[in-house]
Amino acid sequence: MHHQEFEPPEELRDTIKCFWYNRRDVGEQRSSFEVQPDGYAEIIFHFGNVLSISYNGGLQPLPSPFMMGLLDQPAVFYTKDCLEIIAIRCFPWTVFDLLGLPSGKDGVHVFEHPIAQLQPKLNTFIEAGRIDEAIAEVKQYFLDARSQVAANSVLFKAGVAMREANGTMPVSRVAAAAHATVRTLERNFKRSSGYTVKDVSALIRFEQVRNHLWLQPDTNLAGLAHELGYADQSHLSREFKRYSGTTPAAFARKAKKEKPAVNTDFVAFVQA
Repeated sequence: MHHQEFEPPEELRDTIKCFWYNRRDVGEQRSSFEVQPDGYAEIIFHFGNVLSISYNGGLQPLPSPFMMGLLDQPAVFYTKDCLEIIAIRCFPWTVFDLLGLPSGKDGVHVFEHPIAQLQPKLNTFIEAGRIDEAIAEVKQYFLDARSQVAANSVLFKAGVAMREANGTMPVSRVAAAAHATVRTLERNFKRSSGYTVKDVSALIRFEQVRNHLWLQPDTNLAGLAHELGYADQSHLSREFKRYSGTTPAAFARKAKKEKPAVNTDFVAFVQA
């Protein structure tokens, strides 16, 4: 597996965390991989074999692009042969406004949008191995899109505060950091993301635990619970299992086993 991340231009840093490319060779037999929740939304372009998601006991093929919204549990995807992905990792409170779409709470969003017109050109770049040019094309698209969207200072300030606090900040303090009332903040947040501040904060905090255990699987859980503002280790474990479907200890064992096969910093979209 090969993974690269690309910083967004300055003009996009209030809406986009990063752009990334991933190549995964899985062989001739259909193989599954699991995606763990985190505090971001991803716009996904994919190339190569069909990418499907497990849905209602069957497999649903996904168009390119599609959106991974905020998940409340792991999602399982299936493909075979070679899968390549170009993705845009967005803050969940900006992604719908950036695309001009109504917000929603579906984990996987299939949508019709002019951005799909990028697919043929990106496919040409991918087939030629010109990844940097594919990323440049996507960056330019979003630079143009961003120029058409009015900045929302409440959401920007709230998002910065939530991210800097790793999801541990109470809603009242997030509102204060955004120079807004709690009511105004929640109204803006729900409209833009489909979720409450508390919902997204909980996912940001889970993401910190997940990343920490992936990179340092021998971490003391009681200490990590204290550091991230959980009531105690049991509270951390309950929340972790709620989002991941497994215990922190089991996830850490998996990280120890599988991390040598991938980039040690890779805890992003494709979490094997």
